[in-house]
Amino acid sequence: MRLKKGLVISAIAIASALVLSGCADSGAPTDAAAPVETAVSFPEGSTMARLADAGSINIGTKFDQPLFGLLGPSGDPVGFDVEMGKLIAAKLGIPASGIKWSEAVSANREPFIENGQVDLVIATYTINDTRKEAVSFAGPYYSAGQDLLVLAGNPDNITGPEDLAGKKVCTVSGSTSEKNIAEFTTDIIASDTYSNCLGPLRSGEVAAVTTDNVILAGLADQNSGQFEVVNNAFTEEPYGIGLAHDDTEFRSFINDVLEAAYADGTWVSAWESTAGAVLDTPTPPAVDRY
Repeated sequence: MRLKKGLVISAIAIASALVLSGCADSGAPTDAAAPVETAVSFPEGSTMARLADAGSINIGTKFDQPLFGLLGPSGDPVGFDVEMGKLIAAKLGIPASGIKWSEAVSANREPFIENGQVDLVIATYTINDTRKEAVSFAGPYYSAGQDLLVLAGNPDNITGPEDLAGKKVCTVSGSTSEKNIAEFTTDIIASDTYSNCLGPLRSGEVAAVTTDNVILAGLADQNSGQFEVVNNAFTEEPYGIGLAHDDTEFRSFINDVLEAAYADGTWVSAWESTAGAVLDTPTPPAVDRY
């Protein structure tokens, strides 16, 4: 995965893409969305059958992350994660109008799934062994890497996490990024959302914001000329689709949907209509059939 033009992209490009997606009728498929299945049949008692019979699904996603999950002008979120949710819903016979979107921040993703508040979480959600103890994951459907966001011009000459000694860094509480950066510094300001880290970065309260490079790319592009990504990823972050623990049938169904989307170009169309406004099109990762 390469960042287009060193992340020096006009904010107009991403804003236009998000507005066009957000202004569409939430009940109508976007150009990237697969057609809604009209004749579906699933095993009795399965999660797929329950959702298809209800004609609705509740999906948790981020509301503040450009490119992946950002609240649009229509009041519904837009982005690559959102398109993945629409794709899965369509294969269940559920149109976009049948999706209820719930805001999922990093700290509430597992509780939302465990408590049955959502059916899925698609929210830049890194798969790891600790989370697998509480929830199951389909995918991955994308692979990112943790990086650093600094002020434009990089006045502190930060080239990687090793340069953060004696400097404060902001990230999100309960995220994989918080755990990873703690290996380099304990001087961490933890917020509830990444967008809330931008104020402390502007004011100099922190020297950097850290999370996955694609999230930072979206924040930098949305605030053109203010920030830049160091562009030196120091982790691998496979994004998965969170669902109820040990729901093997549903996980297998979603993995089948993802693999079909890789093969028929739907995944690429979803990427290029959202994150592809700023980022080059990557090769989709192989799903994990654990």
